[in-house]
Amino acid sequence: MFKDTKAFSGFSANDIEAAKRFYGETLGLSVSEEMGGLGLHLGGGGEVFVYPKDDHAPASFTVLNFPVEDIDAAVDGLTKAGVRFEHYSGEIETDEKGIARSRGEGPNIAWFKDPAGNILSVLEEGT
Repeated sequence: MFKDTKAFSGFSANDIEAAKRFYGETLGLSVSEEMGGLGLHLGGGGEVFVYPKDDHAPASFTVLNFPVEDIDAAVDGLTKAGVRFEHYSGEIETDEKGIARSRGEGPNIAWFKDPAGNILSVLEEGT
């Protein structure tokens, strides 16, 4: 039924202008204004719609993942751009940079938040 539809994902933000600056300038994505929100145009043709919501509640799960070849370089670059990485201890342990290093179970990954508090990640391909 939906095999040939151009599906896309979406999530909300409480400040579309802040989201536009973050996704377009800080993360360097191609961003367009659409239907009162933002279209995020991802590499490989993926699309995400960020829509305004006054009573927005940040997602408590990862809404967008960015695969990278070198997680240390990505985290360092984003940190220099003002992005703050989450730090976890317990079941998931992150290092001083905020990277959860793979112990043979999944990729190296680091989580950060957008201006609306939604959780995003960078994860290292091939780990």
